Amino acid sequence: MVLQLSEVNIMGTITAFILGLFTVPMIIDYSERKGLMDNPGGRKIHSHPVSRLGGISIWLCTIIALLSIILVTHYPHRKLLSGLILGGSLMFLLGLIDDLYGLGAKFKFIIQISIATIVFCLGVKITSVYIPYFGNITLMPIFSYLCTIAWITGISNAVNFIDGVDGLAGSVIAVSSVTLGLISLVKGDTVSALIAFILVGSMLGFLAYNFHPAKIFMGDSGALFSGFLLAALSIMYQMKTNEITMYVPLLILAVPITDIVFSSIRRIMNGISPFVADAEHIHHKLLKFGLSQNKAVLVLVVFSVIMGAAATLIAATDTIKYFIYAVVLSSVMIILNIYAKYERKNEE
Repeated sequence: MVLQLSEVNIMGTITAFILGLFTVPMIIDYSERKGLMDNPGGRKIHSHPVSRLGGISIWLCTIIALLSIILVTHYPHRKLLSGLILGGSLMFLLGLIDDLYGLGAKFKFIIQISIATIVFCLGVKITSVYIPYFGNITLMPIFSYLCTIAWITGISNAVNFIDGVDGLAGSVIAVSSVTLGLISLVKGDTVSALIAFILVGSMLGFLAYNFHPAKIFMGDSGALFSGFLLAALSIMYQMKTNEITMYVPLLILAVPITDIVFSSIRRIMNGISPFVADAEHIHHKLLKFGLSQNKAVLVLVVFSVIMGAAATLIAATDTIKYFIYAVVLSSVMIILNIYAKYERKNEE
């Protein structure tokens, strides 16, 4: 029997969420036993060793939930879907190797370009842009390639950049995924919507252990994987429209885009390579203003929710109520899990 679309998305989200609740504690335990911890020091703001392998849970839950849904529903094994799974998995693997052994920034960037090129060849590409008064302009292949590579590598790294405060990157990813999922449904792209909602479930399961004080970080593996999916899904949305609404992803991803743009400009103006990490990101500045980690996260997540609501209104006015429902439900799920975590801690 073919499941209804709403049932498919709900089932995918819940499956990924439950898997996350079970896999994250196992990964934390494994990291502690093997000494695979992110130790404090330098520009890092945490005060105790924390597992840096949360990306394993995010990738694993997303892939297992997605493949399980595909096996029992009508979702096709299309070339675009192959590009998302392959590209995301390669980004995850690149990040995991970096988390375990450490890689140079320029080397990682070269590999990211190679991965984005593979995805481009599999059909996930920016083929046109809408310019007011001129309409929709089809890009020449070389410009299509350059725009696609810049977007995928840029968003992937932008998400990685904001992963500097407990719960921030995961919360922004969850809000962005909800928004992309809803507007993908409006455009009739059921595959993109399913992947987006599954990513929401994986991220909510991870966030239960990632809010301050975090027991686990997503690491480069989780950030690059999630950032790649957001970039690729936004491209697939753009491929479905030839109007000014193709710029909606700029609102959806406003937090990471703003951070990476200003960080890159600041570094270049100071004569520093944009690949060199520092402690001058937006979340660092909020901390310097005197905000706690949780308050800094709240400020940026509220901004992300506002931008997501605006994007939903622009893309499809009648879906805003579903956006609000999803944000409220996600918040309740996170709060209940955090409460349960503290209750278990008190009992111990």
